[in-house]
Amino acid sequence: MSEHTIDTIIRDRARITPDRVAIDEGGRAWTYAELDRRSDELARGLAHGQRISTLTGNSGEHVALLFACAKAGAILHPISWRLAPAEIAYQLDDAEPAAFLVEDAYRELGEAARSLAHVDPAPELPGSSLFHGHASDTDPLFLIYTSGTTGKPKGALLTHANCFWTNLSFDLATGIRPDDVVLQVLPQFHCGGWNVQTILAWWKGARVVLERGFDAARALELIERERVTTMMGVPANYLFMSQEESFARADLRSLRLAVVGGAPMPEALLDVWAARGVDIVQGYGLTEAAPNVLCLPPEDARRKAGYAGKPYPYVECDLTAEGELLVRGPNVFPGYWRDAEATRDAFRDGWLLTGDVAERDDEGNYRIRGRLKDMVVSGGENVYPAEIEAVLHEHPDVADAAVVGVPDERWGEVCIAFVVLDRPVGAEALRAHCIARLARFKVPKAFRVVDELPRNSLGKVVKSALEVTA
Repeated sequence: MSEHTIDTIIRDRARITPDRVAIDEGGRAWTYAELDRRSDELARGLAHGQRISTLTGNSGEHVALLFACAKAGAILHPISWRLAPAEIAYQLDDAEPAAFLVEDAYRELGEAARSLAHVDPAPELPGSSLFHGHASDTDPLFLIYTSGTTGKPKGALLTHANCFWTNLSFDLATGIRPDDVVLQVLPQFHCGGWNVQTILAWWKGARVVLERGFDAARALELIERERVTTMMGVPANYLFMSQEESFARADLRSLRLAVVGGAPMPEALLDVWAARGVDIVQGYGLTEAAPNVLCLPPEDARRKAGYAGKPYPYVECDLTAEGELLVRGPNVFPGYWRDAEATRDAFRDGWLLTGDVAERDDEGNYRIRGRLKDMVVSGGENVYPAEIEAVLHEHPDVADAAVVGVPDERWGEVCIAFVVLDRPVGAEALRAHCIARLARFKVPKAFRVVDELPRNSLGKVVKSALEVTA
């Protein structure tokens, strides 16, 4: 057994602090011993290298399944419940899982996706009396799909070693204490729902207050009632909490560390939280880096507001001549699932190409300035316009389409679609077409009909011209 595999975390904790609470899930407490026993039971139904797809909200049972996969050398493939059935079916066909486990709350969505998929994974784990495998450092633990610039999502593989090193580096930079109370609101279909605070919390023996989803008023209530000491969120989480009527009177004194990622945090919002005595620590990451890349230490939160900070320990960063941020380190993924070409394109001379444009100050702090990749970040979710454009082009009345991101006070950015039509069609019909094929957060906020799309001499759409009129 390797010291870098994630199963050692729960085994060690169950031995050292068996009766300490690992998860507080809506009043249901999981001790470390209980979590270890349940993951043992689930691991008996798994085999090395199997993909196990899930469609579920945040839950202790899902955590137990993660540790079961870690013990058996299986791969957890968590699917976003925000996706459309066709999008889920695509992932199932690509991943070819041994089982597709669907929570009752998402049964209808799961059945619709299964009816569209060509594969037919089992609806439950087969069960056995023995483990069928064990993991090594280089074995994948997660298969997490990210939207692609070509319109087809790619499955990023994250190994045990990736998860080990990203959690270790996070601990060395900002830290989790054994007596911390961690509020977890990020969804478990995101890399950040695991590798930003929660796995580290279980490594350190802390207590995780695990929420099925995010509710701003409830989050403020939990911070006060449970004496939450640290949490992670995207800018929209902190915005919605600050807009709650209870924000001004909420007792936030226990909150020693609030981390933000997924998109740049508006400086005005940082000031709102600072006025309540909470310095929010900016960070930057991407799934392919498991995800932690840059972190601003708490003591610099105000002085370097707007910066994403310096590379985490064991992480290296650099800039290309064009200003693109490069990343290298043991946290960087080995590649995409069954996609050698995309994997090759993701690297240059051993460096991961992030597609994000950054600048570096004389102290070594990085500020993210924009994106080379044609990507929109809406509410912390990555949205690639090419994926939406591909769906719009499927409509029989759409001759041409281009999608751009524009600033939005609520979500950070939203998509606006510009369409050239062969025959008249209303915005609601186009919206319905997209809703049937895309996750809600990808559906354009507005549709603009134009006579033609602006193009350069090479025939490429000049999106900057569209952004001006959006």
